[in-house]
Amino acid sequence: MKKIVADYMKTLADEETPNSKLILVGINKAGDSLVKFAADLNNRVDTISLETNSEARVDELISKGEAALNIKINTKSQIISDSHGSFHIAQMLCREVCLSAIILERQEEVTHVAVSLEVVRERVLEELARVFFDQARHFATGPRLRREGRAPYLHILNWLAQHEEWSIQLDQALSSHPEQRGSVGQVIDKGYLDVFMKNSTNLDEVIHYDPITRILSIEDPKFIYYLRNLIWNKFSKQVGYLSTNFKGRYDFALSFAGADRSIALELDTLLSDLEILVFYDKNEQHRILASNIEDYLAPIYRSEAEFIIVLLSKDYPLKIWTKFESEQFKKRFGENRVIPVWFSDSPPGMFDLSAEYGGFMIDHGKNITDQLVELRDTLAKKLAESRIAPTTEVEEIVAS
Repeated sequence: MKKIVADYMKTLADEETPNSKLILVGINKAGDSLVKFAADLNNRVDTISLETNSEARVDELISKGEAALNIKINTKSQIISDSHGSFHIAQMLCREVCLSAIILERQEEVTHVAVSLEVVRERVLEELARVFFDQARHFATGPRLRREGRAPYLHILNWLAQHEEWSIQLDQALSSHPEQRGSVGQVIDKGYLDVFMKNSTNLDEVIHYDPITRILSIEDPKFIYYLRNLIWNKFSKQVGYLSTNFKGRYDFALSFAGADRSIALELDTLLSDLEILVFYDKNEQHRILASNIEDYLAPIYRSEAEFIIVLLSKDYPLKIWTKFESEQFKKRFGENRVIPVWFSDSPPGMFDLSAEYGGFMIDHGKNITDQLVELRDTLAKKLAESRIAPTTEVEEIVAS
């Protein structure tokens, strides 16, 4: 359909009919997706934003209301700023100001209304929460709440709330938030966000996602106002996440010999399905390219991964890169950050240090997938315990 519309626009332009014009009424940034099908439309598309007014126009709106009621609102300038160009939001805030001051009709004499904007905002948000909390929570959890995960959908929603245009291009957002590139990038690149949005009919009214342009947008000014005023620390806990303050760049880093790649890949997939961020080398080939490999890998195993999972097969001590990786993380055994996974066919004592620490045994005589699922569940519990561990650090949640 977008291609048909794009072709039709080009035809109208080529015919040079002076009174022809195609108007698309709908989702924010709709024109951007058409340009993907026909680059030469780029200079032929104008965007007319509805419900985006100047502060002077919002001031005029409030002034007319003041004149009608014969009142002066002390927080008028704050309301104008809080409205972000939305007449609707300005009206909601002014209405609550009047109700709080018991101004229900025109006053005989000019009345100065002194009501705290914080009180007004809180009451408006309580009203909006009845409408929007469930939708916000649904998006923030994604297809399923992963309490121990990295909350990628919550972070996306927070980025969207902060953006002035009520829409974000997710690739650009990721470049501005590199610390979330792994977890959020995964749900975008693997198409999880697209599938989630298509299956979430209750979100259609408030959020739109275009998988071609990777633009996520909100059209309802009340919903964006609600999101912008959320206390995100509190909201993330209400949603059910254990924490959004992560100790490392990765939750787990896999160290394994090449012969065990199939097992490493399956474990990476199982953990990623729980929105747990894993360093698995194949996922980062595009970043490793042209980089010094040792310089790239060393900090990951030394400190950037919260836990190291070591697949101690019979091939592990024979490989150059596993020796290099183990040199980086071996001191972390004493920090209780290395999780050994032994194989039943591995010779005893091949990695003496690991024997002193709790680990997991994989028996080649049994179903490997079943054992990896059990390992994944155990690792998820370990991570969840780490998430809720007492800390003296101040939580830097997605946004204050």
